[in-house]
Amino acid sequence: MEIAGIDSIDWSAPWLVPFAGLGEAIARSNDWRGELNSAARERGIVNSRGQPITVAAGDAAADEPYEVFIARTGCVPTRANLHDFFNALVLLQFPRSKAYLNRLQSTAIARDGVRAGRGPVRDAATLIDENAVLLVTLRYDLVQSLRAHDWPTLFARQRGAWGDEVTVLAFGHALLEKLVRPYKAITAHALHVPLAAGASLAQVDQRLAAALDDDLSPQHLMPLPVLDGGHLMYYLWEGLTGKGVSDAWMERLQRGGVALLLVMMSIALFNDVTRLFG
Repeated sequence: MEIAGIDSIDWSAPWLVPFAGLGEAIARSNDWRGELNSAARERGIVNSRGQPITVAAGDAAADEPYEVFIARTGCVPTRANLHDFFNALVLLQFPRSKAYLNRLQSTAIARDGVRAGRGPVRDAATLIDENAVLLVTLRYDLVQSLRAHDWPTLFARQRGAWGDEVTVLAFGHALLEKLVRPYKAITAHALHVPLAAGASLAQVDQRLAAALDDDLSPQHLMPLPVLDGGHLMYYLWEGLTGKGVSDAWMERLQRGGVALLLVMMSIALFNDVTRLFG
């Protein structure tokens, strides 16, 4: 069965760089689940109990809770859609972190059962699993600016640091699904990984997995706008008039844009949380 929507993926998108080579090759296969399983075997990927990870049909867990089933069997139910396909790709690239998130979820379910109120650990684990970006940097000042929602510093005054001193890696598979058809209000939950920008995926995975513990809480996550298109308007103005926007007007426009962005982020976050926990 072909993955629904697979032809709509632009594998050249910057957020897909860690997944593009492997993902595009697997997506072209008629037996994409078999290819995912081959890749998992080659990498020796296991769950938190050391059981080999395998990908199966979406209904494999039957009535058993999804997270508990994976922890018990190592089998990951995977439907033929973009949401689950991206989940499998993230699992291949960040196996330790995904295994630890599953351990946190399955342990909490075993302790508390399945209930409407998941608790802070399961809430945070779900947000990371579904909607996280990893902020890989040793620039603690920029992390603090993000925590303070100091958008002018992050996206204007320190714009040059992004890429050189800060690497942003998409981790949440629901986030990757949304980015197939991106819109400006997409907001991720950022998690700081204190490593130098440009650290390998294996290093990032190891450090992230080590940071996930039973004290995990949504308060550890920071809202981060994924798409910053505001500066395109400045460049358009400069192209039409032959002169740039003055610093004073830049500041006014940034403040207005930040206010609008905060409103859009609030709506997007409310919709995401409602979808995840509603």
